[in-house]
Amino acid sequence: MSEFILNLHEVVHALSDALDLVGVDHIHHGKRVAYIASECGAALGWDTETQNRLIQAAILHDCGVSSTRTHHQLLDMAWEGEHDHCLLGGQMLRAVPMLAPLADVVLHHHTHWDARPPESSMDATTALLANCIYLADRVDVQVTRLRREEPNVLLLRAQVYASVRQYRGSWFAPALVQAFEQVSLPEVFWFSMDNEHAAGYVAQWVQDGCAQSVAFAQVRELVAMFSAIVDNKSSFTAEHSEGVARLARYLGGQCGFDEHTLDQLELAGLLHDLGKLRVPDAVLDKNGKLDQQEYATVQRHSFDTFNILSRVNGFEQIALWAGMHHERLNGSGYPYHRTATQLPLEARIVAVADVYQALAQTRPYRRALSIPEIQSILDDEVHSGKLDARLVQLIAQHPQSAMLHATGRQAHAD
Repeated sequence: MSEFILNLHEVVHALSDALDLVGVDHIHHGKRVAYIASECGAALGWDTETQNRLIQAAILHDCGVSSTRTHHQLLDMAWEGEHDHCLLGGQMLRAVPMLAPLADVVLHHHTHWDARPPESSMDATTALLANCIYLADRVDVQVTRLRREEPNVLLLRAQVYASVRQYRGSWFAPALVQAFEQVSLPEVFWFSMDNEHAAGYVAQWVQDGCAQSVAFAQVRELVAMFSAIVDNKSSFTAEHSEGVARLARYLGGQCGFDEHTLDQLELAGLLHDLGKLRVPDAVLDKNGKLDQQEYATVQRHSFDTFNILSRVNGFEQIALWAGMHHERLNGSGYPYHRTATQLPLEARIVAVADVYQALAQTRPYRRALSIPEIQSILDDEVHSGKLDARLVQLIAQHPQSAMLHATGRQAHAD
């Protein structure tokens, strides 16, 4: 397997940008929480390593949320089932060794201070980090809600202070409440919660990170977390990205690509639908044909995928191939309307793998199709000048292997 040169801060930032898509009308929440929490941490004298851990956890604290329905609940101070996304987020982070140190912080970012686990099961630093994010999270949520009625943030301070003080010692650690009151005294603290400053604050943190050599296996674990967030958005798309990734790698192998290109193809397959986090749940789960407005909403997702991934140094080709998975050889695809001469074979592979896996998977409006039915549709797409004939022929020559890679279903050898 090959290696990638990556800045982990950059990758975490990209994931934060993807999570922002879920918010629709509540963007940069993770970045604002990171800003508030980091300011509190600095007031408490936390060292650079602890601050880095805090910022990463703050940026990713809502990684257990991919549904727009759930995201709307985040604007409530408390709600039934609020710990569900904490549990899922903690599980996802624990499965990625590079991010595992953040797992308990995210797991407990809605745990009240007076209900925190004993030090025998969670160390004091982790407990404070989690509670710091909880306080910052609730401050940002309250400011967001209050600004609907009063856009001048300075006029909201008294209400925010009253709310935080109300839960001193119960929800929030007294030391953190004191730190928050200290750092928020200057007006600039509140002005800095604006989206553009919060985004710039995190962007500076990204620049301070260092690129390092990361083995493909580690990169895949990290990227699989991205794809899991997307696939969790709808029960009908569960495992879609994994299936596209496996089939894309298989087709690339049949085409004779080298190991590094195959690794990149697999990552492109995992990440191709990252932009779908912006699409409302009701559209993805619709049991029927999309109307004009719904289809226009869906058409943006591959552009968002490219836009997010292209910000990660080392992911340039992955961003390109993933972002073009809805392009077609005759120029009828979207969003760029590229034609055959502008579509590299790797992008064509991701496109074919995406179509095949979607047809092989049950969707709200139809059952999963059989191998002959899928092949017939792929052949029609070739005849109409949309999909690559060589790739579709490879699938026809290895039907059982294609199905196995796309779905994981047991199949007989070719």
